Amino acid sequence: MARRTGDYDEDDVRVRPGRRGSRPRTRRRPAHEDASPGFVIAVDRGRYRCVVDRGTADERGVTAMRARELGRKGVVVGDRVALVGDVSGAPDTLARIVRVEPRTSSLRRTADDTDPFERIVVANADQLVIVTALADPEPRPRMIDRQLVAAYDAGMDPLLCLTKADLGDPADLIAEYAPLGVPYAVTRRDGDPDGLRRHLTGRTSVLVGHSGVGKSTLVNALVPDAERAVSHVNAVTGRGRHTSSSAIALELPGGDGWIIDTPGVRSFGLAHVEPGHVIAAFEDLAEGAAERCPPHCDHLQDSCGLDGWVDDGHASRARLDSLRRLLASREGEPE
Repeated sequence: MARRTGDYDEDDVRVRPGRRGSRPRTRRRPAHEDASPGFVIAVDRGRYRCVVDRGTADERGVTAMRARELGRKGVVVGDRVALVGDVSGAPDTLARIVRVEPRTSSLRRTADDTDPFERIVVANADQLVIVTALADPEPRPRMIDRQLVAAYDAGMDPLLCLTKADLGDPADLIAEYAPLGVPYAVTRRDGDPDGLRRHLTGRTSVLVGHSGVGKSTLVNALVPDAERAVSHVNAVTGRGRHTSSSAIALELPGGDGWIIDTPGVRSFGLAHVEPGHVIAAFEDLAEGAAERCPPHCDHLQDSCGLDGWVDDGHASRARLDSLRRLLASREGEPE
């Protein structure tokens, strides 16, 4: 017998669930409070080699991938990350990087001076070692200037490393950068890089330089187990071949610091660098810029107030000339 409308009550009502289920959506992500801290030492085709429990007896290497919740946030060598999943380091295991900790520094470059897209080379290094050969190939001061600008922009301490001193005299290059107060180390192909090693102790340093200057040779001398490939300079072009294809972080023997070897570069774009980031590294000139320069001064124009600042004895002319040379390097074509 058919039921009449009045025979129904609320207990007879059936609610059809939505197509996506009845569970409410949420933007809350797991906090991963029990994640293991890691240090990224290499990146290779979407896989990240990390060190877990760094500096302890349980230190081990772990391979990881990026978790979906990172979105588009990049992960580079030198990053401090949080790992979940299998962090045992056993063969064929894979962990997940769920968080990238705030960076203390980021070494950045662009493809050229017009490229709006910057690329982070390494993170959390506190010293930039600018490696240049005194001969074979010849020094390229404009490239050195550009890398100095990148160091100042990143808030890193620069160190000038002059290699192949058995082929050339370092005196002129040392004198050229003396007004900047940049520390330096000189090495020979047939000698131990002990002078450089003293500058690296207790620090995280990244080595940069164009191909053929001897970075891989230095790394092999500093970390005997590194086994970085080396090559010779082309006799026709005067340029070296790229023997390091990706950045890698290596611990110095005895745990006295880390060095990050990077592939050789033939250009160092600075499209991302603001003049104020460069002059901030020159304390004796930054005060004068704040007091006497007109708004938006690039310190290369005739109305720049730094000339009067120097004339009044607050800083040396050599320091101002060096600053302007660095600022001018942002405007020209990269080598």
